[in-house]
Amino acid sequence: MTAGAGILHEEFHSAEFTRTGGELKMIQLWVNLPAKDKMTHPGYQSITADVIPDVDLPNNAGRMRVIAGRYEDTVGPAHTFSPLNVWDLQLNQSQEITLHQPPGWSTALVVLEGEIVVNGEGNAREGQLVVLSQKGEALHLAAGTNAKVLLMAGEPLQEPIVGYGPFVMNTKAQIAEAVRDFNSGRFGQI
Repeated sequence: MTAGAGILHEEFHSAEFTRTGGELKMIQLWVNLPAKDKMTHPGYQSITADVIPDVDLPNNAGRMRVIAGRYEDTVGPAHTFSPLNVWDLQLNQSQEITLHQPPGWSTALVVLEGEIVVNGEGNAREGQLVVLSQKGEALHLAAGTNAKVLLMAGEPLQEPIVGYGPFVMNTKAQIAEAVRDFNSGRFGQI
């Protein structure tokens, strides 16, 4: 979803899940838009599992789903307003892999399941966020167990950022305007 100039939405699960219950795991990522695109037309991209490329990693290290950006020759289906990668990694126990990001990019990992060692510097366990330095291009991951990891990397925007509730803009004045627009109904109705 691209909030852009303003959008309202609801999130819900399937009728089957309502009937049977169970555990629901979800990750919601908020990606800041460049200032020039903040007021773009709002929109929604329906990206289902069957359109996300699934790639075998070298040396039996595991698999990767390329949600956004590029891994080698594989391109993810998500449209983005600035260069970024979102990769869903499934790493096999006792395997290692070195991944590369463009120089100067911001990179973070969320360990969804299992345990990994990042750049030989210590363990990251389920539920932990690892924020990496913008220096260097290589990222070495070693899986101590079977592991699921979400990698997010992007070119830094180098712009001010101001957030208030669901609103993310570049100045306090823009936030105040967004709140006024929301309160006046300009974002629509659910």
